[in-house]
Amino acid sequence: MRSTDMTTFESRQSHRENVREALRSASETLGSKLGVRSSQKYPNRVKLLVSILNDRDENRLKETIDEHSVSLSLAFAATGTAHSQVLDYLGIGETQKVVVLSLIPESDEDDIMREIRTRISLYLVGRGISFTIPLTGVSEIVANGITSAASEKTVDGSKIMTSEKRKYDLIVVAVAAGFAEEAMEAARSAGAAGGTIIHAHSFNNAKAEQFIGISLMEERDLLLILTKREGKLPIMQAMFEKVGLKTQANGIIFSVPVDKTAGISATDEAAATEESV
Repeated sequence: MRSTDMTTFESRQSHRENVREALRSASETLGSKLGVRSSQKYPNRVKLLVSILNDRDENRLKETIDEHSVSLSLAFAATGTAHSQVLDYLGIGETQKVVVLSLIPESDEDDIMREIRTRISLYLVGRGISFTIPLTGVSEIVANGITSAASEKTVDGSKIMTSEKRKYDLIVVAVAAGFAEEAMEAARSAGAAGGTIIHAHSFNNAKAEQFIGISLMEERDLLLILTKREGKLPIMQAMFEKVGLKTQANGIIFSVPVDKTAGISATDEAAATEESV
């Protein structure tokens, strides 16, 4: 795909998001003044579903999604970091994990999360976690294909996640190979429960390294940590000091917002069940 094409797609997606947010905000304002709850319906869009599971549950996850919707999924191996005594957000009991990235239609998000929660028993400690991440751009062909499977559906405006409603963020840490455990220890010292490690490598970063001023090691480890929003900054600061860019770990640290979740805590699972009724 040419860069100009991708820019066009991202521009369209950005325009749709701006219009959508303006409509949502106006609807909520009007509803508040009238004392009624907004029931505005919005067009479908694509979201990213991230699932971190015991590797034996990979096929069951895909079957569950396809029975109730449609998805375009990629899977890769990972390793859990939790100690046996820790209630790890990303699952304990088995160190070998599978990370599955699935593009799904937003209209089916709640149904998919409910079925995953039930079919894979994510309400049990150690089975794993699933969560969705909002996207700002996606290939138009892929987006049209996925949303066409739910073309008759719309999205309830009252269920759209906003910054005020979100409870969690995903912290992503890219460090030199062998430093992921050190990064995790720093995160634990600031309150993190556990994470998942993915082995990776840096790719053709010579130009970026000129601007950053640091040469990055080719072999890298990615550490994924799901955390409550109020705990994000202390965890990121602790890792920056221990494994940041100016350390031997050459760590790059960033976070992304998380919308819906499954498998985190009994309290959140109970709240999610009530919302879906």
